[in-house]
Amino acid sequence: MEQSKIRNIAIIAHVDHGKTTLVDQLFKFSGSFRDNQKVAERLMDSNDLERERGITITSKNGSFCYKDYRINIIDTPGHADFGGQVERVLKMADGTLLLVDAQEGPMPQTFFVLKKALSLNLPIIVVINKIDKPAAAPYKAIDDVFDLFVRLDAPSELLDFPVVFASGRDGYAVNELEDEKKDLAPLCEQIIKRIPPPPGSPDDPLQVMVSSLDYSPYLGRLGIGKITGGTLNINKEIVVAMTDGSIKPARITNVFRFEVNQKVAVTSACCGDIVAISGMDEVTVGCTYTDPENPRPLPPMEIDQPVISMNFIPNDSPFAGKEGKYVTSRHLEERLRRETMSDVALHVTPLGEGLGFCVQGRGELHLSILIEEMRRGGYEFQVTSPQVIFKNEGDTVLEPYEELTLDVDDAYVGPVMEKLGLRKGIIQSMSSNNGMTRLVYIVPTRGLLGYRSEFLTDTKGLGVMNYIFHGYKPFAGEIKHRLRGAMVCMETCKSVGYALFNLQERGTLFIGPGIDIYAGQVIGEHCRPEDLIVNPAKAKKLTNIRAAGSDEAIALTPPRKMTLEDCIAFINDDELVEVTPENIRISKKHLRKWGGG
Repeated sequence: MEQSKIRNIAIIAHVDHGKTTLVDQLFKFSGSFRDNQKVAERLMDSNDLERERGITITSKNGSFCYKDYRINIIDTPGHADFGGQVERVLKMADGTLLLVDAQEGPMPQTFFVLKKALSLNLPIIVVINKIDKPAAAPYKAIDDVFDLFVRLDAPSELLDFPVVFASGRDGYAVNELEDEKKDLAPLCEQIIKRIPPPPGSPDDPLQVMVSSLDYSPYLGRLGIGKITGGTLNINKEIVVAMTDGSIKPARITNVFRFEVNQKVAVTSACCGDIVAISGMDEVTVGCTYTDPENPRPLPPMEIDQPVISMNFIPNDSPFAGKEGKYVTSRHLEERLRRETMSDVALHVTPLGEGLGFCVQGRGELHLSILIEEMRRGGYEFQVTSPQVIFKNEGDTVLEPYEELTLDVDDAYVGPVMEKLGLRKGIIQSMSSNNGMTRLVYIVPTRGLLGYRSEFLTDTKGLGVMNYIFHGYKPFAGEIKHRLRGAMVCMETCKSVGYALFNLQERGTLFIGPGIDIYAGQVIGEHCRPEDLIVNPAKAKKLTNIRAAGSDEAIALTPPRKMTLEDCIAFINDDELVEVTPENIRISKKHLRKWGGG
């Protein structure tokens, strides 16, 4: 493939604005599949968690052919908690498609991903997606996108951005709303016209920066990146410039090009192409494959720093080792170190010999996804409550703040504003349209820990909440995290329906009857601020005397099913979440205080 016929584009957007669905339709339009071939929906969402949640968690590479051009696609996450993925993969792109929902317009994550694209001075094609929505307002969305460009101090040449209207679900794009809605050819034409071919010369020394990693059980670690100079051939002797400045020799054993969402082995690749390379297991994100005779390492990429930390510690509960396959501190260290190889936004530091690890990330979602992946992989461990990362500037303590955007029904604005006031939120703007109110707040990151479940309860599940990192500001003061105490089991036992029937008047239960529990385990939320020690194994005394009303039926309220995110949001500093492949439990840190240990 001639270098002038290659286009490398990244698709960036807010969560659920249709990136992955549009990529599916581009593959279908290009004729990548047979007419009778069964193709999975959201093809690029490859792992179970992505399909379950309907979000992109890790960036993916793919490509399709249009006329005699090859268009390499990089599908990026839309959530700021996975911003480390966006920052590094944009290095492979020569232009971007910015997708904006025609009804919602630019959202907080749109601001985040666009800021990253503008920092690299990449040309941008704005795609107003979902124009088939009944409440779509595409021209207002364009005005809002222009305002966003101005707010981000975009260069004047980028303010005159091209616009394409599309429906990713229905598989069509048009340059004007009045045009015939046929297929995605107008979008492909704009990509060829507006996105430049990749720079660099095949005669230059080899340069490939590793922007992403993959793993093969047969080939080991694969480094993925764009060839910015030279030509790549298999069995070629090269050197790898590591992130610490050292240079190590290596031999390229395999080169893969991306076709649709698959990797296809090739013998060589030209300058400008995006490839996966095997041959060195020590390679990490930010390394550069380069020429041994004339090594030219590329400058390291800048990654935003984490703002949330949690401690991952080996499980020491009375049920430790019964449900997990990997349970020791060594297993934890190996898995976390492997994760940091591919996720540059994740920082891991040991707490001490056998005590566990401090894991720092971009947000609650970033760390909870990691915990869930480890749990499903057979790991058993405990995590502490999330803590924000403070900074000191002279004598002033600074903490991270978020810009929070809420869309709520007019009827629920009062409770939402009251809760955010208690969490030290400062309102920035408030606007109402068609019975919905949009609130914009600046809130300490501490104030948002565990707030999502409260927000959904206050808005009857109809509110939409999004936030992005705003910056560091002075410490806002104490924020009360949880207003109610916990119900704590007093002994290791099996729960009994009769005992739970009497306890459910004291608060909300997390368990049903017939569940094995241990001393110190939290089995519910108390209706009052203090903790309550309970006995969920108390059985009914049986006698041969019968009396009216003594044998009435037990009616148990269904327990609250606590997900991993619910548990992390619920716990206080003196509590832990025990994570195993089969169960997620909450317990007090000091079991002896409650008669355990």
